Amino acid sequence: MIHPKLADAMSRPDFYPHRPLSVEVLQTHISFIFIAGDYVFKVKKAVDFGFLDFTTLEKRKFYCGEELRLNRRLAPDYYLELVEISETTSGKVVMGPRGKIIEYAVKMRRLPEDRMLKRLLSENRVIPSEMESVARRVSDFHRQAETGGRIDENGGLAVIRKNQDENFEQTEKYIGITILEEKYRFIQSFINDFMDRNRALFERRVKEHRIRDCHGDLHIEHICLADGIVIFDCIEFNERFRFADVAAEVAFLAMDLDFNSYPEHARAFVDAYVRHSGDTELAKLLNFYRTYYAYVRGKVIGFRLDDQAIEEKDREEARKLASRYFDLAYTYAARPERKTLILTAGLMGTGKSVLASHLASRFDADLIRMDVVRKEMHHIAPAEHRYEDFGKGIYSEEVSRKAYDRALEAAASKLRDGKSVIIDASFKSRMERRRAAQIAAELQVDFFILECTLPDTLIKKRLEARTSKKGEVSDGRTDILDAQKRDFEPIDEIPARSHIVIETSREPERCTHQVIVEIKKRQNI
Repeated sequence: MIHPKLADAMSRPDFYPHRPLSVEVLQTHISFIFIAGDYVFKVKKAVDFGFLDFTTLEKRKFYCGEELRLNRRLAPDYYLELVEISETTSGKVVMGPRGKIIEYAVKMRRLPEDRMLKRLLSENRVIPSEMESVARRVSDFHRQAETGGRIDENGGLAVIRKNQDENFEQTEKYIGITILEEKYRFIQSFINDFMDRNRALFERRVKEHRIRDCHGDLHIEHICLADGIVIFDCIEFNERFRFADVAAEVAFLAMDLDFNSYPEHARAFVDAYVRHSGDTELAKLLNFYRTYYAYVRGKVIGFRLDDQAIEEKDREEARKLASRYFDLAYTYAARPERKTLILTAGLMGTGKSVLASHLASRFDADLIRMDVVRKEMHHIAPAEHRYEDFGKGIYSEEVSRKAYDRALEAAASKLRDGKSVIIDASFKSRMERRRAAQIAAELQVDFFILECTLPDTLIKKRLEARTSKKGEVSDGRTDILDAQKRDFEPIDEIPARSHIVIETSREPERCTHQVIVEIKKRQNI
């Protein structure tokens, strides 16, 4: 345990020689942070999480020294010195070697809060293209960072697998608390399968010296746009987390930007890094490492649930935050490894639109809704209903053919731009399905049809509920259901590998997971 008087003493302005007006105290799972005017003092907690061990004074002194040494690579003007904290013969806790040394702290110059990247992003003061300078700084740092020898050894597949296994071992007790079991098992399966299938890629990265002594904790809270690009608070406590493929470091920041709802900034950062570094192979590993780091964040935040020094409301907030990170890790793990064209097919009311929407968010795919395309062609607002007779008006064969033409053209354009695409439509016609399959073949992307099915009683119940739902785009209704059933051509022209039948009576998230599992399995055959 750290000294019982230390936190109280360091919380008082008169503890510090420069006499700040006030002291703000923050806590993480591993540190006490005392913000005292223009300076910040970090004291390590006497904790042992397996991946770090600060349980003795000697260890805390060593890692304080490492924190200074390593962070001076990217923030030399801000990491100042190692400070001794003593207890006098009278029992008073003071700064400096004025008695028995009871603790050590890292002294930093305080960074300007109004220039922190997280704050600038929240205030819309950083446009995506401005991530170029951050990417250049990180790329230059990686180019100069130490490599070879034991660094390369720690970047090999054996250590990567050990880190991944450790994640799952340390989070198993949180199943049902911060992560659902099916997501835990799915992520674990994805990670293990990716490593097994890409052994040569990992080995090649080591030979090419892509493994470097990195920062290890590169996210938006650790970047400050002041006096250039200042990056601080790297991992000092475990070389395994710092000795890493540069692709992992890039993935970490991209993940954090995604988590905080800045996906355009994430894409801009990754694209700029690839340009400056020339590391075009990085893209193959990006999703794997984004999954890893989202999972690590969920794990680390989840540790707060075991810290009795944290109030119950803060533990509940930690539980929710950890769950969000684990869900993001699941989303990354779910994404197809190759660009994919997906069609929904089936009768009205079978849940095609709901399933397509859920899949689009998990797959980072562009969603094309046929109902919207059809109405846009006639300058009709999406939520404006047109209850036409079957096959009449905007639902005539001629209009439908033009709508499918437009949707497929848009899908092809998006696929050429590197995006996966989901088209939400009934795709009742073999001809339209074949055309979509041909486009996928020509563009060399994967292709799947999701045929949604549901008992008639449930379809009618859904259609009746839909007619009174505000903002509903579909014009489907029960009186034309039988006609649509007669008009739907069975899906028998598509190879079994590309045809997935999904019964949609269960809740949408369960149906979505079932489809994700099927697509991942079929893509990896």
